[in-house]
Order: sequence, then C-alpha cells, then structure tokens
Amino acid sequence: MFNRRLSPWIQSAVMLAVLSFAASYAVSQQQKLPDAPTPQNNAPAPSVNLPSQGTLDDQGSSSSGNPEAPPNTRSGAQQPPEPTNPQAPLPGSEGVKTVPAGRASNTGESGRDELFRLQRFVSFVTVPVTVKNSEGKMVDGLLQSDFSVYEDGAKQQVKLFTSDPFPLSAALIIDQGMSDLTLKKVNQTFAALGGSFGPFDEVAVFTYGNTVNQRSDFGNATRMEIALQRIRDERGENPSPPVVGGPFGAGPVTNSKPIPGGKLVTVPEKESHVLNDAILAAAQNLAHRPRQNRKIIFVISDGQELGSRASFAQVLKVLLTDEIAVYAIGVDSAAMPLYDKIEKARIPGFGYSNILPRYTNATGGDVLNEFSKESIESAYQRITMEARNQYTLGYNTPQQLSSNYREIEVRVRRPGLEVFAKHGYYPLPPQRAGAQPPTPDQPPPGGETGTTAPPPPTPPK
Repeated sequence: MFNRRLSPWIQSAVMLAVLSFAASYAVSQQQKLPDAPTPQNNAPAPSVNLPSQGTLDDQGSSSSGNPEAPPNTRSGAQQPPEPTNPQAPLPGSEGVKTVPAGRASNTGESGRDELFRLQRFVSFVTVPVTVKNSEGKMVDGLLQSDFSVYEDGAKQQVKLFTSDPFPLSAALIIDQGMSDLTLKKVNQTFAALGGSFGPFDEVAVFTYGNTVNQRSDFGNATRMEIALQRIRDERGENPSPPVVGGPFGAGPVTNSKPIPGGKLVTVPEKESHVLNDAILAAAQNLAHRPRQNRKIIFVISDGQELGSRASFAQVLKVLLTDEIAVYAIGVDSAAMPLYDKIEKARIPGFGYSNILPRYTNATGGDVLNEFSKESIESAYQRITMEARNQYTLGYNTPQQLSSNYREIEVRVRRPGLEVFAKHGYYPLPPQRAGAQPPTPDQPPPGGETGTTAPPPPTPPK
C-alpha cells in the first residue's frame, strides 16, 4: 500500500528533474564558448633577429603553406590576420626578378633573388683494342686486370670491359684508279667479300678515282652485293708512262717554231687519287649510324693519294671525333715485296705512295697487304672478324668545351704482345664536330703500328 501511494510522487519528481536539465542545456547551447586561453611566454626575448614575414629562409626556400603569424603576447597588441593564400605578384612587377628558361641568375645578389646551378660535363670514352701475339694472331682470354688505360699520361679507371662481338657499320671504299689488271683481280673477289659480313652488319659502298661516288646506302650484305655487281665490269687505268714534256712532247719544231702540218703530242693530265676525300665522305655518313655498332671504314686500294681537297690531318680529326677505325687491304704496288720500306715516301708532284698505314695506325685499325686473288679473299674474313671481335674498354673523363687533342695509351701486362688501339680522340661530340669544318689547330704527331704512341705527323702541304 505504501508503494502505491509514493509512485505518483516519484514520477512527478523525475519528470520535473528531466525538464529542468533540458532547460539548462538549451540555455547553455545558446551561449558562445570562450576562446582557449592564450599561452603566456615569460621567457626573455632572444637576441636573434627574426626575418620579416614573406621573406625566404637561409636556404633560399620559402616557408611552406604561408601560416598565420602568432599573436604578439609581449606587448598585448593585436596583429591583424594576414590572408592564408596571398596572390602571387605579376611577372615584371617591382620586387620580382624574371630569369629566362634554361638560364640562371649571374648577379651578385643574395637572398631570394639568387639562383644556383650546378653543372658537370662528363664524357664516356670507348676504346676498342686488338691484341696480337708475335705470329700476328689475335689473343683472347684477357681480363680487365690485364689492361691499363692512360689519357695524356694519367691513368684512368676502367668502367667498361667486354670481349663480346659488336655488329659492324662499315663503309666499303674501292679504289678504281688502280691498274686495270689489279682492278679486274679485285672485282673477281666480290663474292667472298659479301660472305665476310654477318646478318646484323650494315654496309655502304663508295668508289673513288678522280672523284668520289657513293654506290649504295647502308644496308645488308645483299644490298652491298647488288652494288658490287654494277661496278664489276668497270675498267681501271692503263699503266703507260705519260709524256710530260721535252722533245717528245712538244712535236717537231724548226728554230723553236712548230713545223706546219706537224703532229703535236698531247700531254695527258695527271690522274688524281682522292683517297682523303673518299675517307672523309665515308666518315661523314658513318657519323649518323647507331652508336651501338662498331664503325669502320674498309678500304681496298694501293694507298696512293693525290689531288684531294681534304688533308690527312683534317680527315683524321673527323675519324677520331666520331670513333671510326680504318681497316685496309693493300693491293697492287702496296703488296709488292719490300714496298713497306718506302711506303711513307712522298715524291714531289706525285702525292703519297701509300697513305693507308698512317690511317690504320692512328685509328686503331689494321692493314693487310695481299697480292694474289686467294690471299685477298681470305683477308676479307680476317678484317671483319678482327673488327668485330675486339676488347672494348671504357672510362669516364671530364669533358672540356674545346677541341684539344687527347692522347690515349693502352698497356697490357703480359709480355710479348702487340696492342692495336686508337692513339687519341677529340672531346667534341660528333654532332658539334659535324657542324664545323675539320680544321685542327695542332694535328697529332707521329707513331708506329701496334703501339699506342701519338698519331703520325701531319703531311706537308
């Protein structure tokens, strides 16, 4: 009975308490919450001068996000808030410095107006090397530790070493100014020449005599054979002594006057052998071939040079700049016994008797002097195999913006071996060298076959 009497009273009290709590909660929600208390900084002021707002820090980088400046708690003064995303000033306005694309500021200003640029020119030099024993056979199985490379007398650290074969980009040059008998013999060996190149090689054909002619562009061996078929029946020179003057060249005369009706003897002009121009034309075409191929010029000639517009030094600079090696097969007079004793002789008015060894020595190639048809055919395979299967060394060297010649010397630690490598290079890149005429200021000096001494001396003009 007691519980029944108290139940209405308890229910009323609970209802009243709920209503009171709800009313007080609604009133509190209408009131604005107070700000959090600002922390007081009672520490002494630092002695360091702080940078003003909007400036760069010591590292030249701006503060990220543009945060709002903290209130000044010392003086109690209220700082007006700054916009969180200020608009960037227009280019050319006061306080803004415009630098052209690809350039850096060269003024002596500091702070945000100073820009920095770090440049480092590094070139990678590749040196193909052939090593032969005393019998003239190629030596394989050498290791990287067996080689040392020197540039201008300073030892370089070898970064690349491989003995893997490389595909060839070859420019074949055939001398059509040789005697008719020799040229016929060479033409009969064209079948073996086509078989000396592989499926991954590319070959272009050039011929020269008084002028240079390109017979085919770079292509596979089949394309080369088609070009060789077209020149198979062309004739060479007839080896007859020219009449250059004297009583047999002027015709019959009386008192220094020609006899009426007398037969005058025609003095033939000297035949030109523009070998320098032919090598230069081939090198300019090879400069645009893929870098992963080994670039060579394959010359079949007696080595005579007369009448070229380009000099030996000019052509050599192009070869060393574009990393092109010259290989040659010396025929006709170049293959005669004991001819190597006088191959460097120069008869005034008759050019050079054989300039091929000078090109092969300086570029790291090789020359084989062959006389018979069978020996010429076997030499084709030896030349291409030697050019394809060389040791390849590489190193980094600082590149200077100049065309100064740099000497390279390759040494092998095993005794009794002969080293064939290019004597040096020019640090200009191929694209810059092709844009300017090859006029070296100081042609490289002379050297001998199989050594890494400097290149041969510049021929006198």
